[in-house]
Formats: sequence, C-alpha cells, structure tokens
Amino acid sequence: TQKRVGKGKTFFKIYKFRTMRTDTPHDMPTHMLENPDAFITSAGRFLRRTSLDELPQIFNIFLGQMSIVGPRPALWNQDDLVAERDKYGANDCVPGLTGYAQVHGRDELPIPVKAELDGYYAKNLSFALDVKIFFRTIGSVLHHEGVVEGKQDN
Repeated sequence: TQKRVGKGKTFFKIYKFRTMRTDTPHDMPTHMLENPDAFITSAGRFLRRTSLDELPQIFNIFLGQMSIVGPRPALWNQDDLVAERDKYGANDCVPGLTGYAQVHGRDELPIPVKAELDGYYAKNLSFALDVKIFFRTIGSVLHHEGVVEGKQDN
C-alpha cells in the first residue's frame, strides 16, 4: 500500500502490486529516482508496461476511495502537484484509476500541465467524458503511451 491524497485532500491507502525492490527509497515518485531501472524488478517491468500494477486499486474503488475515472491520486508528499490541483479544483474530485491527464500524456506531462488537465476534468465532469476517457485509456495502455520511468524536469 501507499499513502495517497484523496477527495478533499484526505489521505487513504492505495493498493498496488509491488514492482520495485524493497530497498527503493520510500514514498518517492518513480520519476524522481535517478535510476529507476535499478529498482524495478523484472516482473515489475512487465506489470508497469501493461499497467497491471494498478489492478489492485479495484479494491479502492469498491471501498469508495477511488472511482474508475478521475484525477490520479497524488502521493501524500507531492505537495507541488496537490497545490497546483488546488488552483483548478481538481482536489475536490474522487481520484480515479485513470484520468483526463493520463490520456493526454500520463508520465510525460509536467506538473502544471497535469494539474490543469485534472482541473479541466473537474470542471467538465460528466458521464460522457468518463466514457471517452475510459476508452482512450484502453488504447493508451495497449500502445504503452506516456509511460516514462526516471528523473524528469517537472
């Protein structure tokens, strides 16, 4: 489990498959690691590439902590992302397994852009938008779009 930020900036434990070695720095986003490949296990590489590492989050959905579509929940210590999302009202949404930002670049997006896309979702929340995001997610996952491991300038 990992401590994540939910609706209204409350904390909850998100369920995930372990994809990294146990000696990986705790609560550090993968993109902040200098050499993430050194920490990702061989099984973890497969799980991440196929996005199957997110599958246990179905339990979070059943518990009402997450929905299928919504802004991806930030780690508890990602203050920069949480603050940017505050500007756009995105922290007022239930976090999701996938989201508007994920189908528009995922890990490749700088934090301000990700927060703005999450804000667009928050302001335009609708069943039709959720369906569109859901089906775009399937395409993104099948094509491994937007998955970036390693340190970025966010």
